[in-house]
Amino acid sequence: MNKIFILVLILIACKAEAQTSALAIADSLYAVGEYSEAIKKLEAISNKNESLHLKLAKYQASKGDPKQALQHYKIILEQNPDKVLTALNYGKLLKKTGGMLEKADSLFATLSENYPSNANFKYERGLIKEKMQDSTALDYFQRALLSEPSHAGSLYKIAKERLRQSKYKQAENLCQRGLKKHPQNTALRSILAQTFSASQQFEKAIPEYQKLLDSGKENEFILLKLGSAYYHTNKLPEAISVYKKSLQYEDKNSATHFSLGKLYTRTGDLDKSETHLLMAILIKDQSVDAEYFSLGLTYKLQKKYKKALEYFEKALDEDPDNERALYERAIAADNYFEDHETVLNYYRAYLNKYEVNGNEGMVYLTKSRINDIREKVIQEEKQEKAEALSNG
Repeated sequence: MNKIFILVLILIACKAEAQTSALAIADSLYAVGEYSEAIKKLEAISNKNESLHLKLAKYQASKGDPKQALQHYKIILEQNPDKVLTALNYGKLLKKTGGMLEKADSLFATLSENYPSNANFKYERGLIKEKMQDSTALDYFQRALLSEPSHAGSLYKIAKERLRQSKYKQAENLCQRGLKKHPQNTALRSILAQTFSASQQFEKAIPEYQKLLDSGKENEFILLKLGSAYYHTNKLPEAISVYKKSLQYEDKNSATHFSLGKLYTRTGDLDKSETHLLMAILIKDQSVDAEYFSLGLTYKLQKKYKKALEYFEKALDEDPDNERALYERAIAADNYFEDHETVLNYYRAYLNKYEVNGNEGMVYLTKSRINDIREKVIQEEKQEKAEALSNG
């Protein structure tokens, strides 16, 4: 008996050691981005515990397979429904997964009922309502603030809306309240800076934009806003420096070159002014494909399909790689021409170029429409034959 007992212990130890080794290998594979291989290692382990299901959920989500990840969260919650953090992660993943918003909303509604003082659950419901384009989203952000007055996410959402509504004082107060508790929150600071700009308080806006740059949040948007603030406060050398820096992000920004042209005129550097103003005009002249495309969409919405075709063609002349213009041209042709073969040629032109690497939605719709037209042609041919036989 002792020998058997010892043998069992050895087998258990070996099994535990093998499982530990498999976990370590899986973690290493995951760390270098080999998600599929890491998942295989974990799935090979029998008697999966809660920790293993959590890892699998994390790995599946990273791999881009949220539905599989959701299954692992579901298994954990079925066994342990009181796992609040797991429920939170499950709800967040539901929110990100297509077609799961109602289920996510229901989950966070239950969590809010069970934990009425928890601001995050109300905030998550607000994010879901926002995705659903439900006008009550802001109400849930307000409810979150009732539970936690300094909840950064909710303060940001409400302040952003107040800025959009031009309620600048409210937006400023909300941002200041949040930054008092969360001084490193760049989202709130960005809204505060934009609020100062929108309300023409440029002297106040400048240090806020500068703090964003100092925190590593440099981008073209922030630089252009800071450049504008310097411009409006007559700090011309600073404005020039910032606008020039923004060209490192987008050197074909016509508006930026135009601003630099005006600034150099004011500082008396006419050669540089001429260079930037000519560049602004040149870029604007080269960027008319966007204007042509927009006109095409406008005519399409007005059901002036011949005009729409004309402007989609012009957009493609300017930019032959404008995938959306090529697709919209086929839609306009479908509505304008009666001849099926002509319409099919427009759709084929799109597929010939973008079937492999194009937008999945547009490729799918194009193929579906081609099949519909072919079916229609077959039905019409059958009808013609039947009529010919009856007349004969």
